[in-house]
Amino acid sequence: MISANNTSIIYRRLLSAIAIIGLFALSGCYSFKDISIPEDIKTVRVQYFENKARLFNPVLSPLLTDKLRQKVISQTRLTQVQGEDAHYDISGTITDCSVTTTGISNQQAASNRLNITVQIEFKNRKDESKNFEASITRNFDFNASLTLDQAQLQLQDEIIRNLSDEIFNRIFSNW
Repeated sequence: MISANNTSIIYRRLLSAIAIIGLFALSGCYSFKDISIPEDIKTVRVQYFENKARLFNPVLSPLLTDKLRQKVISQTRLTQVQGEDAHYDISGTITDCSVTTTGISNQQAASNRLNITVQIEFKNRKDESKNFEASITRNFDFNASLTLDQAQLQLQDEIIRNLSDEIFNRIFSNW
């Protein structure tokens, strides 16, 4: 004979199993990504992001452009094209790269901040009312004992990831 306590335990385990199975079943139906692309949009062009900043980092432009292209390919259904007829056209310019002191210790700089600004332009050839330009600035702190070149090398992956994420979210997220 099964006691009421054992029945309760069996019942809870059964409900837990059903809930887990339900989550797996629903995971194929719903995406947690907040990407909003109309069905009639099929192609995208991500143009080279030119670097016009006064503190020039020669690898920033190609790395940022490449990372954004990879992100668009991997996280959207859009096909990248090179022509002027792309439904979405993304371009940008690195307009500023500057350093400011953020911390002082014993009357010397202890920490610095690298500020990078990217001006983006988004064109929607199917709906020009959705076109926009935006300026994105991200800050990256580093130890003042590092030279600017050392800091940029140390922060390179974080800089590229953060800027490409911000640009992607500004264009494709519906929030």
